[in-house]
Amino acid sequence: MQKVLVLLFLAWICFLFYAGIALFTSGFLLTRLELSNYSSCQELPGPRPIPWGHRGEPGACWMTSRFSRVVLVLIDALRFDFTQSQSSHIPGMPPVSLPYLGKLGSLNRILQIQPHHARLYRSQVDPPTTTMQRLKALTTGSLPTFIDAGSNFASYAIVEDNLIKQLTSAGKRVVFMGDDTWKDLFPGAFSQAFFFPSFNVKDLHTVDNGILEHLYPTMDSGEWDVLIAHFLGVDHCGHKHGPHHPEMAKKLSQMDQVIQGLVERLENDTLLVVAGDHGMTMNGDHGGDSELEVSAALFLYSPTALFRSTPPEKPEVIPQVSLVPTLALLLGLPIPFGNIGEVLVEVFSGNEDSQLHSALAQASAIHLNAQQVSRYLHTYSTATQDLQVKELHRLQSLFSKASADYQRILQSPQGAEATLQAVIAELQQFLRGARAMCIQSWARFSLSFLLLHLLAAGIPVTNPGPFIVPWQAVSAWSLMAAHMFYSTGHQPVFPAIHWHAAFVGFPEGHGSSTWLPALLVGANTFASHLLFAVGCPLLLLWPFLCKSQRPQKRRQPPGNEAEARVKPEEEEEEEPLMEMRLWDAPHHFSAALLQLGLKYLFVLGTQILACALAASILRRHLMVWKVFAPKFIFEAVGFIVSSVGLLLGIALVMRVDGAVSSWFRQLVLAQQR
Repeated sequence: MQKVLVLLFLAWICFLFYAGIALFTSGFLLTRLELSNYSSCQELPGPRPIPWGHRGEPGACWMTSRFSRVVLVLIDALRFDFTQSQSSHIPGMPPVSLPYLGKLGSLNRILQIQPHHARLYRSQVDPPTTTMQRLKALTTGSLPTFIDAGSNFASYAIVEDNLIKQLTSAGKRVVFMGDDTWKDLFPGAFSQAFFFPSFNVKDLHTVDNGILEHLYPTMDSGEWDVLIAHFLGVDHCGHKHGPHHPEMAKKLSQMDQVIQGLVERLENDTLLVVAGDHGMTMNGDHGGDSELEVSAALFLYSPTALFRSTPPEKPEVIPQVSLVPTLALLLGLPIPFGNIGEVLVEVFSGNEDSQLHSALAQASAIHLNAQQVSRYLHTYSTATQDLQVKELHRLQSLFSKASADYQRILQSPQGAEATLQAVIAELQQFLRGARAMCIQSWARFSLSFLLLHLLAAGIPVTNPGPFIVPWQAVSAWSLMAAHMFYSTGHQPVFPAIHWHAAFVGFPEGHGSSTWLPALLVGANTFASHLLFAVGCPLLLLWPFLCKSQRPQKRRQPPGNEAEARVKPEEEEEEEPLMEMRLWDAPHHFSAALLQLGLKYLFVLGTQILACALAASILRRHLMVWKVFAPKFIFEAVGFIVSSVGLLLGIALVMRVDGAVSSWFRQLVLAQQR
């Protein structure tokens, strides 16, 4: 068997593994370049006249603020149907008494008594429906990513533009209480914070009771502009008992009392937002993209009239990211730079005294939103090429036409109500098309992946010869590489990466170079994978190296001394030839080298396949993005490093084999002369 063919075949097997890893990664991990740009009051999102509703008040930004304060109540895993009345049931089916129905009665009472002050929406969530990814979407208005490109892997902090940063930049006092996940996402951003541990999903009350201890006193103190309360009891109850358990009814009733208490304390300049970050399955899990998981509730309420019309009979379905631009403009803030959400236009017409002024206010808000999204798409498309070029051109043409129509209406607005509605519809079409394009490019979240054909077990070796390494030895060799990875202080999580390794030998830094520090950190992290992979082919020679050049004479039993003396020549003939065995059986050696490489790839491939299956099966687990996804990333990179090292090691051994064979031929020719 030719040595080049052995290397090429092993390289082809590695390529199959790489293809499987890439296919799984493209569907499981969310990839998007996070831009460092920030929106500001000093820089409008596009060249245009001052929009309708911007009347030049002190401190006014893109639009005049409608509210000076916001209370955001985030009820984790508040599925949309949790807000329905007890009489709700599936059409055509007899009504069934479910524990979670009818427990948030205060929402329905407000909608009936004050229809112009409140609205209930069905918030459509983008997968994955895990809390950390949803919090990113709820504050940035964009699709979350698993790895923040360009940020420090040692931190989970959100680095792109977001509502919390805009609030703090505007001098707003942001007070938080609840899930300690916010502490990692927004370190040092809150003027006052009460964090409670969220890891124990069996604990239904610690976080909620801690919030209630501080919620009303903080609200009555008035020392806040934005108050955020993140309750976890409903989510933990779902994980522990499921949505159909009586404990779920108790938790929802507790949340109903919280909402009632907040409504009684609201002032006219304050907006109340009650939202769920995601839903839950029939078993109480979340993380995937099933209908129950992506369906959450969103409730808006103001003591003053907020809407011109009454609520529709069936709540409107809106994207979850629409909350970000809506809150930003209502508070007089710039919309975060990377937002792809669509403002709720009906919110921007409640206090206008005429139909024309109402339509102008709505058109102004959505045009600002569309300009911000257009600016973001243009900036993003110049930084990377992962957006569909044809669709991007179509959307930009649609926006240019709608923007031109809007500009013409502003010059002569009288009698343009119908035209304004058409412009609003065009801008909505642009925003929805942009969001659909981004979802298609960034968040496919498909769990279909290539089932790797682990061919090592099926490679026939008809004549095994003397160079056979048992499976136990190959498995032990792979486990030793994993043992060295952990024993040297590494862990398969990003915060545990040894970043100090980037400066080994370079205490003064690397200047502008980024490749060298990345190489040093990578070598430190995956040194065990590389060393054991390069040394794997030496397992073929280990049995011969363990034998001495002249084995000790075995002790003969009494009476066999004479027999032993007559066989000295036979023993000399059986003496091992060390490296000469390479020349004794060159075909056996090449076949055994191929088999060893396939065995090692099989063991490594089994590990990466197990990680992929675990990430797929546990995609609804609470810790999927903190534990299982990072583990898959480290295993995938470790497999690539190990496979490359294995090919290098085999190539090195083949080079030694060629050198030994050449020397042996020269030796034989010299003896023949």
